[in-house]
Amino acid sequence: MESTDFESTLNTPLLENSPSSRRRRSFIFLLQWILYILMWVSFVLWIGFIVLMPSHLVSQLLEKANSTALGITGGVLLLFGLPLVIIASLGTIYIEISSNEWNKKKKFRSLRPRLWTFPALIDGPFGVVSAAELAVIVLFVVYILGTMAAYIISDSKIIGELPWASTEKRLMMVEFVGLHLGSVGLFCMGFLFLPVARGSILLRLIDIPFEHAAKYHVWLGHVTMALFTGHGLCYLISWSLEGRLLQEVVQWSSIGIANVPGEISLCAGLAMWATSLPFVRKHYFEVFFYTHQLYIVFVVFLALHVGDFIFCMAAAPVFFFLLDRFLRFCQSRKDVGILSAMCLPCGTVELVISKPPSLSYNALSFVFLQIRNLSWLQWHPFSVSSSPYDGRHHLSILIKPLGKWTNELKNMVSKTKEQTPTDLSTALPCNLNVSVEGPYGNEIPYHLSYNNLILVAGGIGISPFVAILRDLLHRIKQCQFGLPRNVLLIWAVKKSKELYILDIVDAERICPGFTNKICLKLQVYVTQELQPELENGNNANIVQFVSNADMETKSMSNLVGTGSVNNIWAGIYMISSIIGFVVTIVLTKLYYIDRSESTSWWSRGLSVILCMLLGTTIFGSLAVMLWNLRENKISKCQRKIDHTEESRESFQIYTHQKLVAAAEGLEKLVNPSNTHYGHRPNFKDFIHDQHVIPELNSS
Repeated sequence: MESTDFESTLNTPLLENSPSSRRRRSFIFLLQWILYILMWVSFVLWIGFIVLMPSHLVSQLLEKANSTALGITGGVLLLFGLPLVIIASLGTIYIEISSNEWNKKKKFRSLRPRLWTFPALIDGPFGVVSAAELAVIVLFVVYILGTMAAYIISDSKIIGELPWASTEKRLMMVEFVGLHLGSVGLFCMGFLFLPVARGSILLRLIDIPFEHAAKYHVWLGHVTMALFTGHGLCYLISWSLEGRLLQEVVQWSSIGIANVPGEISLCAGLAMWATSLPFVRKHYFEVFFYTHQLYIVFVVFLALHVGDFIFCMAAAPVFFFLLDRFLRFCQSRKDVGILSAMCLPCGTVELVISKPPSLSYNALSFVFLQIRNLSWLQWHPFSVSSSPYDGRHHLSILIKPLGKWTNELKNMVSKTKEQTPTDLSTALPCNLNVSVEGPYGNEIPYHLSYNNLILVAGGIGISPFVAILRDLLHRIKQCQFGLPRNVLLIWAVKKSKELYILDIVDAERICPGFTNKICLKLQVYVTQELQPELENGNNANIVQFVSNADMETKSMSNLVGTGSVNNIWAGIYMISSIIGFVVTIVLTKLYYIDRSESTSWWSRGLSVILCMLLGTTIFGSLAVMLWNLRENKISKCQRKIDHTEESRESFQIYTHQKLVAAAEGLEKLVNPSNTHYGHRPNFKDFIHDQHVIPELNSS
């Protein structure tokens, strides 16, 4: 099976001794360090401006900016937005010019304990926290407390000089505390949007995949809403004691802060905060999901509340999130072909999805799936269960019916006319309207970085390990170097019917004689059965939807996805959108704000939001259109080279072999010798049993 461009890159030998190669590596190494230093300088400046916000230095810089043609709004954007733009722009270049060397370096990295992965806290309110994450949390707390202390000390000096009564001074201090809580919360809100930009270049730079960064969004969400709630309570307390609560609550002033939009924004934030708590998210996920769409109300009315220049302190992270969201919207509008669907005896459904040859992924990737027959709003993440070596034109996912959405999908597949393995020449019309977003996950298959692997799964959690096993077997067949030598898979399921999932690996067909090339051990536990069930036959059935049109025109879009995105075009899209934002905000200032002296603060805040949208949807969409045309052209050329008919025939053989393996149970990985009934695994036994995995030193 032919490998992807990404995999080919990893296995392409370098001409280490040629002078031109040495010069090229030296130049790339020097350029990497220059870009690296510039990005760090920009990051330090950005964080420095945020930390020094209470100081006179930032105030003086903003006063100087206010006297220029840029105005205070332009000055705030330069101070708090330009460093982030520089980091993202240089980061795109950094990843593009050094992708091969960078990937190899990460692939063969040392296995010494790293601060970013070494667990410092296990049982606590934050879950598992690494040493580096704990250090960042401490610094963040120090920043919040230090900033508030600096503000309070400065305010107490100013209030102490006023000839007011002590009661009035205390009420004024309460309002000042509320003001500064809102100011610090505004910066926290900016950070809040960075982890949820799934294809963000910033996350790729620090090598943190989206699914790992999601917990930072949760932490920042709690901090942000706590600060904003304190901000609102301080003002409510002050207004109540002053006897002007009703007057202030309904106030929507044109000059200065507008209270009503702030109240609407705070209510939207509180609704999201309450429904994002673990209990609600676990038991009422749809309530959490739909309520979280109020982030649009939250951000828009926050801009109306504070006006343009204050909102611009957090505008850059919000804009980067908007860039990512618009690109994901463009990707998800494309209909994707389902090449086949297989329903296993346990009810698990395998979908094989069409993808372009240029879209690369690895065994650790996952995708978001939308089936419009079931819901127009719901997107569900699923781990990829195939290896890139299974085929250049498709990937597969496993879906277990656990809820309403997944059960309806299983029923749709089951009701479709069944085809026998000997009748794969005729394709059925696909009645599934599918959109796919991704793939996401680590860019590098880091499971190859270890000599020994311990894989622990429960139920359908075996899906990514099916992909890992298939990937290892393909690589062993190709005699690749540096692969894991020992693999232990511990899998716990409720019923023995679920064991059919592992038959999809089809190990002996992928790599005949694999047992002589890798030490692969399985320990399977069936917890709700005391003995094996009687063989009732395997009623797995496969439905093939594949057609030439699906293979050619209904492939996934590769506009978004970690590791599969064209970095150059992603950079062009980002820069063009930023230029569009700057152009529209300058035109708004020249032809609207400067010509209308009575322009309200809230309308200026709204204009910033509109300029973001226009910059992205007009300038950015032009870049996306050209990018999409180029990718479609490349895909067509690649399909001509690959000979689509041969690719379709290869896919039919692939699905046929999987069905035969599942039906006949040939060379099963799961057998009576490694299957245990009626109890759960005891991990202490595996740790002390040297026969399970020799030289156990990593996981």
